[in-house]
Amino acid sequence: MQITLPASIDIVNAEDRCIIRCSGSWTIPYLASAARELESFRPDKAVSLDVSHVSELDSAGAALWQMQLRAIKDQGLESELIGVKSEQNTLYELLYGHPLKKAKAPLPDSWLYALGKATHTHVLGIGEFLAYLGEAFVLLFYTLTHPLKIRYRSINAHIYATGTSALPIIALSAFLIGVVIAYQSIVQLQKFGADVFIVDTIGISLSRELAPLITAIVVAGRSGSAFTAQIGAMKMTQEIDAMRTMGFEPFTFLVWPRVFALMIVMPLLIFFADIIGIFGGMVIAAAQSHISFTEFIHRLQGALAVKHFIIGIIKGPFFAFLIAMVSTYRGFQVSLNTESIGLYTTKSVVNSIFLVIACDALFSILLTELKL
Repeated sequence: MQITLPASIDIVNAEDRCIIRCSGSWTIPYLASAARELESFRPDKAVSLDVSHVSELDSAGAALWQMQLRAIKDQGLESELIGVKSEQNTLYELLYGHPLKKAKAPLPDSWLYALGKATHTHVLGIGEFLAYLGEAFVLLFYTLTHPLKIRYRSINAHIYATGTSALPIIALSAFLIGVVIAYQSIVQLQKFGADVFIVDTIGISLSRELAPLITAIVVAGRSGSAFTAQIGAMKMTQEIDAMRTMGFEPFTFLVWPRVFALMIVMPLLIFFADIIGIFGGMVIAAAQSHISFTEFIHRLQGALAVKHFIIGIIKGPFFAFLIAMVSTYRGFQVSLNTESIGLYTTKSVVNSIFLVIACDALFSILLTELKL
């Protein structure tokens, strides 16, 4: 007795195109899984649909091929069917009045077209992210008006994962940044015999700018990528769809606990980075300029105004909000294949770091205009 295998696809990325290898029975009882995978497939280059290993084909399978060809064509990409058997071509011609043939992009693949397409994609992406933020804030308002729905245990778990577990890497990064700033500053200040001003340089630059920025970058690479991968894995295993089916809102369970936790721990991590970074500067100042720890601390009390420390701490919740929202947004974009987890995790980290730097630049401009 011959066993009928369900329709399946295997996506292979070649150098100049993406190959979708179809296999199994492409008939209506066996199409569900393949149809879902094709629906979530978002190519960024030419596509070849290899149907040489398809054992059976009916009108539903042929329609699915036609829909996929049309979808790829609408995206401005070139597509082709390869490995078509004579009986498959006959069925296709009977249904659509023409044999299977190559579907080309409607516009030439010029640099201007590519630029316009990329710009259009990014504009749509910004609109989708703003819609995501809007939905998140609507559900936040509902959650705050129903405090019993807040996931306190989940928030505690994420505080430990994003805060306590991150202390070693934050400490190492901050200490090395303090060492680097101290070394580079001492070399220049010694030329003018102004070694003592190393205290001012380290105290102000670390507490106001570098500690918040370095902490945010480390958190984006460590916790932000984890958020995207966790939600992406849940998306792949259809756990999120199951939550919606059971009446649970994913934002309440997956997004806001992570956002709240990161906004709570980020100021604490920045404070910790301030201490470790200044300590690193103290070590180098003592070794290179013979400024004792006691003298360093005494000078620091007069050089480091409280406003610099407060400004650095205030940046924390803003950076945390951007990192958490971008990371969870990218997690929800993951499709039903493992390659997309790596793709959107990378996008999550890159987008988070860019937005953190842009936010820090806005803070610098605003605070300078306010004479702070």
